Amino acid sequence: MSKYGLKPYKRKARWGKRRDIGNKPAPYPNLIKHIIISNQLNSPNLVWVSDFTYIKHQFKYLYLATYMDLFTREIIGWSLSNKHDKQLVISALLDGLLTTSFQLPKIVHSDQGSEYTCKLYTDFISYLGIQLSMSKKASPWENGYQESFYNNFKTDLGLEFDRFNTVGELIEAVHQTINYYNNRRIHTSLKTSPRQFREMYRLQTY
Repeated sequence: MSKYGLKPYKRKARWGKRRDIGNKPAPYPNLIKHIIISNQLNSPNLVWVSDFTYIKHQFKYLYLATYMDLFTREIIGWSLSNKHDKQLVISALLDGLLTTSFQLPKIVHSDQGSEYTCKLYTDFISYLGIQLSMSKKASPWENGYQESFYNNFKTDLGLEFDRFNTVGELIEAVHQTINYYNNRRIHTSLKTSPRQFREMYRLQTY
């Protein structure tokens, strides 16, 4: 890139969730801060982090929700919808549970979006015996892992989303981009892909 004078594209600041403006803080503390600081994040399925983003396609919006295993940085569950509601994040969570053969995480962390604080979602998490953790309001850096993933994901997807003639083509591209991220994209902190990192952990603990 230096040789040809190329510079990486830097995406603009993250969009705000207007629906959540003015809502009272949720009664769920950030449980993962201490785990990370004290270096207790040492195995898969300990902490999953979640968020969602939008993809604008031909004057309409698709919303992508994802769940990331914080130890392996692997996207273990995701869902697409034309609405950002509780069903979007619950569908992504169910996808993650299916992917891991229902190996439940101890903690699920997210922001305080209305999709994550609604009764259906919080009751379902509690029913599964999972602890809820949330970032403080207006503190996106407390879920920076997902923020960073979306920055890279949209760049890898191609940014010019209207190049896809149909929503079906876009969905297929999303699937391929997540597959590329999990299996082949070298993660900066892991020095390997998330899937390879998980496999290395499995072999070391076998």
